[in-house]
Amino acid sequence: MSKVTCDMAMSVDGFTAGPNQRADAPFGDGVGESLHRWMFDEPENNAAELADVLDAGAFIMGRNMFGPGRGDWDLDWTGWWGDEPPYHAPVFVLTHHEREPAKMAGGTEFHFVTGGIADALVRARAAAGDRNVAIAGGAATVNQFLAAGLIDELRLHIAPVLLGRGERLFAGVERTDLVQVGVRHTGLVTHVRYEPVRPAAAAA
Repeated sequence: MSKVTCDMAMSVDGFTAGPNQRADAPFGDGVGESLHRWMFDEPENNAAELADVLDAGAFIMGRNMFGPGRGDWDLDWTGWWGDEPPYHAPVFVLTHHEREPAKMAGGTEFHFVTGGIADALVRARAAAGDRNVAIAGGAATVNQFLAAGLIDELRLHIAPVLLGRGERLFAGVERTDLVQVGVRHTGLVTHVRYEPVRPAAAAA
């Protein structure tokens, strides 16, 4: 059976980005590549985890992950990733502003969803078929899915850094039990995999 997965790079103190995210600082002030060095400096040593990040039939992300804009769309903006984004699958972007789909090279097509996380998940499941759906971020989007009990496997990639401020993972998420199903570390990152226990199940 297909699953809803989520991969998030984060600091030890729980931040996935710093403050003041913008076009010239996608991860905010004071972050740079500190959360993602393991991807770029040691790709061979983290090949399995990198493959898992993109192993999905459809993706869901928040508008903040897609781009720095707010309000009405700048239709010239088609994401941070250039003409050929790495997803090679349908990507459903949560937004309050309607926009026509943006088809990119390599099979990625961005769809803009104004109906919230439930609507996005229904559409992503239909697009993914028997493959997994991946919640790609950012933190606010992941927190919504966690709070709703909609993530089957949470994969945290914890960089050895304290950011102190910014966008915090787990903000607004109530008590949730996590079953650890895997852990591995290198000098740049600790990979931990959890299966969240849905709130209804925990209360039963």
